[in-house]
Amino acid sequence: MIRRVLLNALALAILLVSVFPVYWMVVTAVKPTLEITSETPAFWPSRPTLEHFATAVAADGFWGFWRNSLLVTAGAVLLSLAVALLAAFAVARLRWRGRRAFVLMVFIAQMAPWEALLTVMFIIARDTNMLDRAAMLTLVYFMITLPIAIVTLRGFLASIPPELEEAALTDGASRPAAFRRVVLPLLAPGLMSTSLLGFITAWNEFAFANTLIIKNQDDRTLPVWLSSFSNVFGTDWGATMAASTLFMLPVLLVFLVLQRRVVTGALAGAVKG
Repeated sequence: MIRRVLLNALALAILLVSVFPVYWMVVTAVKPTLEITSETPAFWPSRPTLEHFATAVAADGFWGFWRNSLLVTAGAVLLSLAVALLAAFAVARLRWRGRRAFVLMVFIAQMAPWEALLTVMFIIARDTNMLDRAAMLTLVYFMITLPIAIVTLRGFLASIPPELEEAALTDGASRPAAFRRVVLPLLAPGLMSTSLLGFITAWNEFAFANTLIIKNQDDRTLPVWLSSFSNVFGTDWGATMAASTLFMLPVLLVFLVLQRRVVTGALAGAVKG
C-alpha cells in the first residue's frame, strides 16, 4: 500500500513537472502585457486576452512558415513510410543473408544523436549545392524518422500471422496482392502511429532547420521563426507564447486522440522480433 502511494506520488510529481511549462506557455499567451512583465507574475491572468494570438497570426511570414513546416514534414513522413514499409516487410517476412546485421544497423541509427551529424550534413548540403533548400531539409527529416518507422512497422508486421498471407497465396493471389488486400488493412493502426511519431519528430525539429536554411529566409520552418520572434524593443513574449501555442495545438490534439495507438505501435516495435 505504501509503495503504491509513493509510486502514485512520484508519477504525479513527474506529470506536474512535465505539464507545467506547457501550462505556463498557454497562460502567458492569454495574459495582458503588463501582467507578463510584472515582477510577481500570477498563475492565471486577471483579464484573459486574445490580442497576442492576433499579433502572432498577423506577423510577417507566419502562414508561410507554417506552410513550409507542413510541406517539409509531410514529405519526410510520406517518404519514410514508403521506404520503411518495404524494409519492415523484408525484415519481418523474408529470410536473407545480412538480415540481422541490417536490423542492428537500424537500431544503432535509431539510438544515434542526430545533432552530432549537423556538421556532416552541412558539408554534404554545401558540396551538393543543396543549402537553403527545403528539399534538403525534407531528406534530412526522412533520414531522422526512417529508423523508428522501420522498427515500429517491423513490430506490427511480426504480430500479423503469416498464415493469412499464405491462405491468400493458396487462393491464387500474388504476393503483392496478398500484402495489399490482407496485410495492409491490418497494418492501418501501425501506419497511423508510425506516421504520427514521425510527424511529431520532424514538426518540432529545430537544429537542422536552423543550420541548413541560412540565406533563403523564406524557406524557414516555424521552430526557427519562433526563435527569432522579436522586435526592435526586444522579444514580445505574449505573441511568442501565442505563436508557440498555435504551433503546438494541432499535433497535441491529434496525439491526444491517437495516443493509445501511438503507445501500442511503439511497444510493438520495441518487443517484437
